[in-house]
Amino acid sequence: MDKSTDKQPLTPELEARVQRAVDNFMQGYGCCQSVVAAFADLYNLDDTMAKRIAAGFGGGVGRMRMMCGAVSGIVILAGLDRGQTDGADRKGKSMCYKVVQELLDEFKVQNGSVVCAELLGLKGHEKAQSSYVASPRTAEYYKTRPCAAKVESAARIFAEYLMNYSLLIFNY
Repeated sequence: MDKSTDKQPLTPELEARVQRAVDNFMQGYGCCQSVVAAFADLYNLDDTMAKRIAAGFGGGVGRMRMMCGAVSGIVILAGLDRGQTDGADRKGKSMCYKVVQELLDEFKVQNGSVVCAELLGLKGHEKAQSSYVASPRTAEYYKTRPCAAKVESAARIFAEYLMNYSLLIFNY
């Protein structure tokens, strides 16, 4: 994938999907759920199943502050788009890994890390501790967390990928 600095604007439909991801997050869904659900229908995955598949990845995988949930959403979506289904398909597996690495590299360039704890500790945000107890979604929560911006970034990176490199045939 070309890391050109001259990015073309997203189509209105893809821009709406990025906004849907942010809206999902603001409605209380986890970062991964928010990103995956915004694109799941493209892969014939219904909203409920998409949110269930992505549920455990929130808070950096089970709120353990490991890989960012929004980044995990990119990985799930890349697998839906490029994942091989034949165990012997080394070329297909390698292509999926290549896409995942490139998308995650772009997220890291834009955000400084792919690790939840590091993202929460960047730019003055308090580095969060691991706990299984979900934080209440209050106005204060949204002020102290960069998560909505990370969800938007991940969704935008995947939307740009779709527009330029997806195996799916779209009229973008």
